[in-house]
Parts: sequence; structure tokens; C-alpha cells
Amino acid sequence: MKWIIVLALVGAALADSEEFVTVTFDDGVNVNNILTYRETLYNRRNTNGCPAGATFYVNHEYTNYQLVNELYNNGFEIALHSISHQTPQTYWQEATYDDLVKELADQRVQMSHFANIPFEALSGVRIPFLQLGGNTSFQIIKDYGLTYDCSWPTISYTNPGLWPYTLDYASIQDCPVRPCPTASIPGVWVQPMVSWSDLNAFPCAFVDACIFIPDRDDADAWYRFIVANFERHYLNNRAPFGFYVHEWYISANPAVKQAFVRFLDLINNLNDVFMVRFYHHEPSV
Repeated sequence: MKWIIVLALVGAALADSEEFVTVTFDDGVNVNNILTYRETLYNRRNTNGCPAGATFYVNHEYTNYQLVNELYNNGFEIALHSISHQTPQTYWQEATYDDLVKELADQRVQMSHFANIPFEALSGVRIPFLQLGGNTSFQIIKDYGLTYDCSWPTISYTNPGLWPYTLDYASIQDCPVRPCPTASIPGVWVQPMVSWSDLNAFPCAFVDACIFIPDRDDADAWYRFIVANFERHYLNNRAPFGFYVHEWYISANPAVKQAFVRFLDLINNLNDVFMVRFYHHEPSV
């Protein structure tokens, strides 16, 4: 418990600092969902003049690598989401070290080649279905020179939210999707998925996984719902606020899309809020 207390105290000291918003999308990039990304994300800027960031966790199946390259060249982060994204979910729970090397380390090589993205720029991981496999995937992050994982929800540390941390010390973060890592794996970062609260206070890591939600045709109610979850971070210890979603949910629900765009317009006009990528790669000169 002591490390969470320390993090909470540090977070309290940061309550007057900048608020980071991390917008992420999962799965393949194709000619259909690129239209949503172009319409909602392109040409956005934070109030400091820097481009607004977002992160795409991309798997191989149904992916158009030319469009992945377009996303990267528009300033967005591309991260790893496995080659196969296969079912059942238990595959990821039981995957061996060698299985995950083929899914993640090999995907980094594949993505760099086919999307023409610098190898070093591909540094993040999200495991399909958020199904952790204990220490294994985190050990691969370390062994293969990656930087962070964003597959681990927290439902216990949401108010105040949990800040990113390293596994230099074994984590005591709660484990909603078992098994979670138990070892100290120095240098590997955890970007915890701080859960939202739906209208009945049930937790949901992905926006599209929330159960008790506003009417999907009510853009104003959805905007208030998003802002209420954002303010739990912004008016508290300012742990990064994650808007984790699958594109289909945005495009299939025009009112939700309208609320999403309205929310992005709001934060892009706040002087102390910044849409960021998890990882920023400076190209070598």
C-alpha cells in the first residue's frame, strides 16, 4: 500500500499542473475508420501550439499500412496490438514467452517495415482484450527494447487516479483481469487504464464497454457524461485522463461522435490541458 500512498501524495502535489489527455483507438486501420480519424483528430492543436496527440494500437489483420503511415506522418503514435489478435481470450492468458515474441516483438519489425515507421518509434503495447498474462509480456517489453504497456485497468485507484509508474518495484495495482505481473521488471512503464464510472458508478476501461450510459442519440447528455469523467481527473490530482475507445463506436453513434468532438474542442481551448501521445520519438538527425 505504501507505494500507492506515495503516488497519491505526489499526485496531490501535481494537482495544479497540466492535465494530459490520452485518446487511443484499438485494432486495424482501414479505408473505413480512417475517415473518422481524419474528421475528428487531424489538424488539432493544443493551446501551446503543438499538435494534439493520439495513440493507435494497431493489429495486423485488416490493416492498410499506407494509412498507418499517414497517421504516423500526421503526428500520431503507432503502437503494437499483436499480429493475430486471435480468439479465444484465453490464448493471451496462457501465451508463452515465445508466443508473445511472435505477436509483439515480431510485429514491431513488421509494422516498421510495411508502414515505413522508424523502428524506435514503435514503443508501446496493448494486449488484445486487455488480457494480461502475468510477467511475460512485461518481460518482453524489457527484453526487446520497448517502453510501456497500456493494458492494465484499475478500478480501485480512480479517485484520485493512478499516475503512470515503472515496475522498478513490484506493483500492487489492483488486477481486474488476471493474471497481472508480480515481479519487479526495472525500466518498464505501466500506463494504467484508469476506469471511467458509468451512470450507475460501475467501472469501464473502454468507453464502449460502459453499460449504464446516456441515450446514444443524446449528444448533450453524452458530452456531460464525458466531462464528468474528465473532471474526476482535472479537479483532483490530474492523473492522465484516458479516452479509450474503438472507432466503430464513434462512427456508429453520431451523437456520441458529436459529443466526442465537442469535448476535444473544449480541451484544445484550455491552457492547462494537453492531448498527448504516450511515447514521443525524436527522429535522429
